[in-house]
Amino acid sequence: MKVDKASRTAQYMAFFRALESTRPEGKRLFYDPYAIFFLDNKLKRAVQYSPVPLVRKYLRWKIHKELPGGFTSGVARTRYIDDLLKASIEKGVQQVIILGAGYDTRALRLDFLQGIPVIEIDHPNTAKRKLGALQSEMGRLPANVRFYQIDFNEQSLDDLAQARHIDMSLRTAFIWEGVTNYLSDQAVDGTFKFFSQFASGSCLIFTYVHQQVYDDPGSFYGAQKLLNDLAELEETWTFGFDPEELKEYCRKFNCTLEADKGAVEYREDYMPDRPERGYEFYRVAMAVRD
Repeated sequence: MKVDKASRTAQYMAFFRALESTRPEGKRLFYDPYAIFFLDNKLKRAVQYSPVPLVRKYLRWKIHKELPGGFTSGVARTRYIDDLLKASIEKGVQQVIILGAGYDTRALRLDFLQGIPVIEIDHPNTAKRKLGALQSEMGRLPANVRFYQIDFNEQSLDDLAQARHIDMSLRTAFIWEGVTNYLSDQAVDGTFKFFSQFASGSCLIFTYVHQQVYDDPGSFYGAQKLLNDLAELEETWTFGFDPEELKEYCRKFNCTLEADKGAVEYREDYMPDRPERGYEFYRVAMAVRD
């Protein structure tokens, strides 16, 4: 996947969060006033006009046509990951590491992270765009967040941890959202191995796609179109898990699978009044270090 395309993918997720944030208080799943910072002018205008009922109706139709189920899956999983992260903090997590951070804004928008050290790790190109947008819009960067850049072709997470003196003795929560499906088997194994070096009680909250989406895309609504579109964009997905095998996989890295839900489940949990088909193959899981 090209680096610029990775940034575009991050922008679309920020767009979804910004749209959700325009819903009335009490109806929205979260409030993210920062997501709009990362959007191009066209998407910013779409967000600004989205409270108009006809505009919102059109945007929902357009997004579902292009990415069936992508919007509701994206915003529901955002809230689900927020809640998993909050629960981990309440259980004693002492630092947060966001891998492939993209335009993640949790360090800014989640009050319970204000006193927690947060480390964001991403490719230099995407990180540069993010930092530039934050400095331009806010004039400062949050004091509790460190932004580290890594080119995985040149450096490993172990190298970065050593160079930046990341404390592995602290109970740590990792967020690894929207990344695994672009990686190789070896890269996923390497990240789990890195995670396994952290203190007992650390957790890895991650997303993945069901392996069946590659083996039999016709079994998921909208999956074949999505895979075709990704290939045209040179963003081809390369990795998935079989949910039936994930528990045993986690055991290889001295951790226990404590959560694993597909889009059907987390949409039903958080937005039962907004049913939508599509993206059922996109899952959120959490492994906890033994």
